[in-house]
Amino acid sequence: MIQFNQVSKRYPGGFEALKHLTFRIETGELVFLAGHSGAGKSTLLKLIAGIERPSAGAVVVNGQNLASITRQSLPFVRRHIGLIFQDHKILFDRSVFDNVMLPLDILGYDRRDAGKRVRAALDKVGLLGREKLNPISLSGGEQQRLCIARAVVHRPAILLADEPTGNLDRDYAHDIMELFKSFHQVGVTILIAAHDESLMADYGRRILRLAHGQFTQ
Repeated sequence: MIQFNQVSKRYPGGFEALKHLTFRIETGELVFLAGHSGAGKSTLLKLIAGIERPSAGAVVVNGQNLASITRQSLPFVRRHIGLIFQDHKILFDRSVFDNVMLPLDILGYDRRDAGKRVRAALDKVGLLGREKLNPISLSGGEQQRLCIARAVVHRPAILLADEPTGNLDRDYAHDIMELFKSFHQVGVTILIAAHDESLMADYGRRILRLAHGQFTQ
């Protein structure tokens, strides 16, 4: 469960990225977050992941108010969250396998069990057999699949995606959306930020619309 209660986020210099947002996403729900560039979508996702903290209000994830927990406790919250960044953040000095392994190394998983999880994640996104390659040899769509594998390898309860189809053609974008749909079908709570509402309409899910840091109809 994700809940915002009168959440605002102001950055140094006075820019207010989010203004008095209140909403709730139930466990197992798939929700889209729509809005123009600069509307506040990325900031909202970062608040849920604990990367940013609210300037006002409460952000509650799985019953924990992220505004009040210590920084030492944040890693335990993040164990249950998978995050797909808009700019990929792929490490090109590592193989496909090692990119997906990274979250498990950080979380301290046993190497043998971690290897099985990595191969299962790569299989899920259609990259099994390419794990020894350098990511630079992958297409843009395959790099996005790599990012999804890395985000789900630790089997998170919540998956956050920031413009996951932004640089893909429509056919590949639908393939990526079908991947998210498959995770949702097994109970993962998913929030996808995007600007292409025509793609969202194909999936008939709830859409939260942001404009200049506030919700619109």
